[in-house]
Amino acid sequence: MPAATHCRLSRSALGGGRRDEEKARAKERIFSHRDGFGQWDPKHQRPELWDLYNGRKNTGEHFRVFPLSNWTELDVWAYIERENLPLPALYFSHQREVFLRQGTLLAASAVMPLQPGEIVRREQVRFRTVGDMTCTGAVRSSASTLAEIIVEVAAARQTERGTRYDDRRSETAMEDRKRQGYF
Repeated sequence: MPAATHCRLSRSALGGGRRDEEKARAKERIFSHRDGFGQWDPKHQRPELWDLYNGRKNTGEHFRVFPLSNWTELDVWAYIERENLPLPALYFSHQREVFLRQGTLLAASAVMPLQPGEIVRREQVRFRTVGDMTCTGAVRSSASTLAEIIVEVAAARQTERGTRYDDRRSETAMEDRKRQGYF
């Protein structure tokens, strides 16, 4: 895991985004520059060589700082295990009502109306990422301990991001939201 880097920044926001979560994030930097309108432009991201970061900014600009940017999903779980951090039950496998939409298992809820042909069924699932239920998919899983999650993630052939329904809506969904200042 990367070493921590200390810096002093005015007007910056800390985030937990990782590059392996989505292909648009591969263009992100640990110090992710935003213009005076809060917009992100991947063409104007500054190079980061080794552990050198350019924190210079003009009036009105700011940075989103992603210190975990170079970590993988497995790095995060290993860190949680090493530091013995408590986890909410939400991260472990549960019996849930889900339905399949475009190859993604989604949680059945009032905010996710079923489309023709979709059937709600009860399955043992876990969410590899926790977020907006309209775009976060589940994986079939029996992992009920941190050790089981680590084994599952290490063996996974699909990235965490592969369970996101949002990515099936648009190839550039996340990049578009970043340009608009969403993140």
